[in-house]
Amino acid sequence: MRLSWSVPRAAAAALVPGTVLAALTALAALPSAAAEAGEAVEFTMQDERILESSGLQASHRHPGVYWTHNDSGYAPEIFAVDGATGQTVATVTLQGVEFRDVEAIHLGPDGSLYVGDIGDNFDGGWDTVWIYRFPEPGTLADTTVTPEILPVRYDDGPRDAEALMVHPGTGRVYIASKKDDGSGALYAGPEQLTAGGVNVFERYWDTDLWVTDGAFSPDGSRLLLRGYFGSEMLRWRDGSVPEPVGLVNVPIQPQGESVTFTPDGRYLVFGTEGEFSQVQSVELRGERMPDSAREEPSGGEGAATGDGRPEDGDGSGPQQGAGDGDGENGGDGTGSGRLAVAAVAVAVLVFALRRAFRRGRGTRRA
Repeated sequence: MRLSWSVPRAAAAALVPGTVLAALTALAALPSAAAEAGEAVEFTMQDERILESSGLQASHRHPGVYWTHNDSGYAPEIFAVDGATGQTVATVTLQGVEFRDVEAIHLGPDGSLYVGDIGDNFDGGWDTVWIYRFPEPGTLADTTVTPEILPVRYDDGPRDAEALMVHPGTGRVYIASKKDDGSGALYAGPEQLTAGGVNVFERYWDTDLWVTDGAFSPDGSRLLLRGYFGSEMLRWRDGSVPEPVGLVNVPIQPQGESVTFTPDGRYLVFGTEGEFSQVQSVELRGERMPDSAREEPSGGEGAATGDGRPEDGDGSGPQQGAGDGDGENGGDGTGSGRLAVAAVAVAVLVFALRRAFRRGRGTRRA
């Protein structure tokens, strides 16, 4: 089966240039948020083909390598990027599919990569979305694979989504819908996904976060849901309701749409769309840290954050805010103001893009 789609972009082209210029002008006037907050820049993607990195997964098989992919309208390719240099070290081409709106990638306990073609810029225009599953390559070299195509529907109707997570213990797949009105939700898939029929995902837990990606910790004890300007850490116990344990600050990024845990669970790594995009890490502390990481020796109080804060994301600010808003980051509060300006600029850009895409008309064929 070959999947194909098309969406005219004339409407987007009419709105984007002016909005992008305004947003980038506001951001350019700011000092480096990463430098101020002590968040280490892991790497900058060097591949000119990677223009809209909308998913990120740290490889557990190839240390220091991160898997990523473009958003909609690009070739069906998954890129392995070296976290030390930002260079692409392998490209995996998915045979038999054409990316429609690919938004997420996650590693499963079976050693497979799960790629979520789950976006819906029409917020309910696609009756069926897909997950593509294939084994993570054992050798880093350009290759072509034929993935399993796993059809997905939701028990309460079609919707937009950008976050797909696979629990590292049970292998169960979860999808978080993306809603800017606070009505988002986490959906649980069947215990086993099948390529032989439609996999119905059931509404499992509500969230008011505008979710752009998510990730399970390697030990499965934490689930992180991120938005453009903030993220929330949840304690995860199978069969129980997820328990919020605190907010986590995210780096200010042009369009932050991806996140993954490092294999040791101590850091979150955040990515963004854009040419030569930066990938940045944030150290976890306290209850936000996965159970297995908390049991191991750590660097001690105040280590590795670069600004002496006891924890990243102390939860004192609003859920979608990147700073704590009270000037306690070692300054007089002007840092919070700068972050607010950046957040507004990015929000305007995202809003314009969403409006533009919704004005387009898509066609679907199989």
